Amino acid sequence: MSPTPPNNMSTGTDNPPEVGARWRDGVVLKRDVFSTIERGVFAAPEGDVPAILRRLDQIPWWSKPLAKHLFNRERRALAIAGKLGSAPRLLFAGETVLVRSFIDGVPLYMAKPVGDAGYFRDAQRALRDLQRALITHNDLNKPQNWLRGADGKPYMTDFQLAAVFKKRSKLFRLMAYEDLRHLLKHKRKYVPEALTASEKRILARKTLPTRIWMATGKRVYYLITRGIFGFVDREGGGTRLAHDAPRMIEALTKSPHVHGAAVVAYPDNRVNTGLYAFVETTAMSDIEAGKLIEGLDIRMPEHIQVVDVLPRDAGGDVRTEILQLIAMNQLDQLTPLINTPAELAVVARIIANRKNLKDRVSA
Repeated sequence: MSPTPPNNMSTGTDNPPEVGARWRDGVVLKRDVFSTIERGVFAAPEGDVPAILRRLDQIPWWSKPLAKHLFNRERRALAIAGKLGSAPRLLFAGETVLVRSFIDGVPLYMAKPVGDAGYFRDAQRALRDLQRALITHNDLNKPQNWLRGADGKPYMTDFQLAAVFKKRSKLFRLMAYEDLRHLLKHKRKYVPEALTASEKRILARKTLPTRIWMATGKRVYYLITRGIFGFVDREGGGTRLAHDAPRMIEALTKSPHVHGAAVVAYPDNRVNTGLYAFVETTAMSDIEAGKLIEGLDIRMPEHIQVVDVLPRDAGGDVRTEILQLIAMNQLDQLTPLINTPAELAVVARIIANRKNLKDRVSA
């Protein structure tokens, strides 16, 4: 599949001054109060490099101290981890801009490596290399922070919570243990039959700080992030994906003419995170499908697209990972996820009529 990319790419005029025209063709992947993340091309000393840019110049003033702290943690960790082969390389780090190499792959929750024991053997090897370098990631419980590369290998990303140690202290060992336990939780989900007896014991035993955190600090964390900031992570989808999307799907599928529906999140320049509804029907238009949602006391999705068939897995579940990539215009990441020629034809028809063509930086 080689679909035509959307227009409205950044030409450098909207770029942070620290990188200027060295950054181009940027497309927004995520926006929140701590940073904006873009994917594009960076002019490195060795030539143009596909890359990811994190910028702090568009965040609110009140989040800047914490955002800067997270920014510095990522910079320190990537300066070392990027040389190990299982994390992005640090290409540039300024005061408000960090550029890391782009890894051609998809997050674990999209890749779904069911039965792929080799992936998790390599992931444990990569994690050991990270720990030999005295780095703990501290956020590997999130499946979006593990990538399955186009080469089938595991990669770690998003090092904002990472810690770099000077020695193998007790704290380092505790945090390293938790990194391994979180990786094993993913392994249990996708290849439970490959778990060893010792791995099962690790899964069954949380460290004391983790138990204390889950009983106390985690509740405060949720109070602040969900109550004050309104965050609900859910693969970066936010509160609307968690709270409004199920109501939209329920309203849509009540119609006898709708055979299925899915709502996914994508970055939107106007509202930070937009919702994109895909509706499986041959009996109505996009506008008519939207009227099924209008009666709800929630904001309408930014895009509604009627499709004749939704992509589904062997069990009949909608493949929302494919739809999310389409909504985000990350079309070049679809190829590893397409399983059959028939599925390719379904996806191609959806791509041909997709609605979000204005998520580029300059839009």
